[in-house]
Amino acid sequence: MNSGKPVHVRVYVMVFLALLALTATTAAVAFVDLGATWNTTVALAIAIIKALLVILFFMHVLYSRPLTWVFVGAGFFWLSLLFTLTLADYATRNIGSAPQTNAPRQSSEVMPRVSK
Repeated sequence: MNSGKPVHVRVYVMVFLALLALTATTAAVAFVDLGATWNTTVALAIAIIKALLVILFFMHVLYSRPLTWVFVGAGFFWLSLLFTLTLADYATRNIGSAPQTNAPRQSSEVMPRVSK
């Protein structure tokens, strides 16, 4: 699994400092009111950047063989497919209203009361 390219400690330190800076940025943005849509968008963008840094440098994908890139791409494709289908399901739900039925209401009692 050796790719032949040695990675210097300086690269790891720089990536670690970038991750710390992005984490601080995420925490700072959480206190700024950008609106619900933009707060979520900025937080997800920062999270994607941090994930890419970890994958590329700490998991050594940047210096690996092309087959590794294929499997990483397949993993991201699967993740995006899951997110897309989940969000499509969520977006098509009618959350604000109760289902309309014409059936008469049933009693909430499990056992009918018997008078003595």
